[in-house]
This record gives sequence, C-alpha cells and structure tokens, in this order.
Amino acid sequence: MKRDSRLSGVLHVLLHMAEHEGPSTSESLAHAMQTNPVVVRRIMAGLRERGFVRSEKGHGGGWTLARDLEEITLRDVYEALGSPGLLAIGNRTESPGCLVEQAVNAALADSFQEVENVLLARFGGITLKTLHADFHARFARIPRNNRKAVAHEH
Repeated sequence: MKRDSRLSGVLHVLLHMAEHEGPSTSESLAHAMQTNPVVVRRIMAGLRERGFVRSEKGHGGGWTLARDLEEITLRDVYEALGSPGLLAIGNRTESPGCLVEQAVNAALADSFQEVENVLLARFGGITLKTLHADFHARFARIPRNNRKAVAHEH
C-alpha cells in the first residue's frame, strides 16, 4: 500500500524555507522534496490559499513564509493538503450485505475515528516553531566540523 508522504515533505521544505533568507524557488524546494517543481507549485498553492506562504514572480522571486512559525501547526498544514487519509487500513467493502461484515465495519469505523481524532488533536498542538527548535537542538549537538555535511543533506 502506497504511503502519502506529502505532509512530511511539506513540513521539511517549510523548515528549510525558515532557514533560508529570501524566497525559495519551486526548483530548490522540489530538490529538497525529491519531486517535480510542478508538484511543489500545486502543493504550495494550497498553502498560499491558507495564508501560510506567499509567492513572488519573476527574477529573484519564489516562495516565502507568510506567517511566524509559532502560528502554523501540523494540523494546519495537513488540512491545507486536503486532509489526506491518515490510516492505511480500511474496510474490505464499504457497503456490505453480510451482517457479520457490517458488525466488523462498525467496530473498525469507531476505532478509526477515535485514532484520527487523537492524531489530529496532537497535530494541532505541534507548531512549526516546535520542529524548528528541535532541528536547532539536533544541529547544536553535531561537532562544528560536521555541521555542513549533515544539516541539509540535499
């Protein structure tokens, strides 16, 4: 089953943008996400609609953060991506005729909803500032002579 890694990728590039002075091009962000610039522009457009980033056209243009890191939560970014499915497991059939399968689906649906509610609440409590601080704490623990090699490995 294919995993949706957009949230992880977008959080990654948003933190890179926080470290970078000035606009970041779709090409440089695509390199960081290991994807195509068209994919980056599509994703970033959703973030722009929510007011998290802004874009500048032309020479020297690109994407910049439009809000402070403490104002953007993981849930905000998740929702800007269109709230992709959180769980990789699901029901065998959505509208079964079998009463046994209906009972199974009902139990699973309740459990899935409970897990999603907990996860979304957790996402709402984590800001980009939290991730940014974690990056800097990890970076500070690396010997100075190795920092350039490991800070931004792409």
